[in-house]
Amino acid sequence: MNDSAVVRSLAALAQEVRLRVFRVLIVAGQEGLTPGAISEQLGVAPNTLSFHLKELSHAGLVSQERQGRNLVYRASFETMTELLAYLTENCCQGTACLPEEATSCNC
Repeated sequence: MNDSAVVRSLAALAQEVRLRVFRVLIVAGQEGLTPGAISEQLGVAPNTLSFHLKELSHAGLVSQERQGRNLVYRASFETMTELLAYLTENCCQGTACLPEEATSCNC
């Protein structure tokens, strides 16, 4: 992950509603959620949610897929893992802080 992508991801997550949306999508896993389900869970107006989903999508943190008449949004676990790896790559003076199995995501 390059510096520009990291800044774009962090900027997208540096807003309360977007952070909450991203976390809800992380919990949902690969099944994802429709905008209606996200809106209902978070109490965010649909037009506001649409704006925030667009920003998260632009940062590569979420993807969307059409399923029939619905859009389903999913967190990009690959981008999240790359971001975390970038942020921690030089942690603990270059040695592993945690066992690898503790830091891997099987999502």
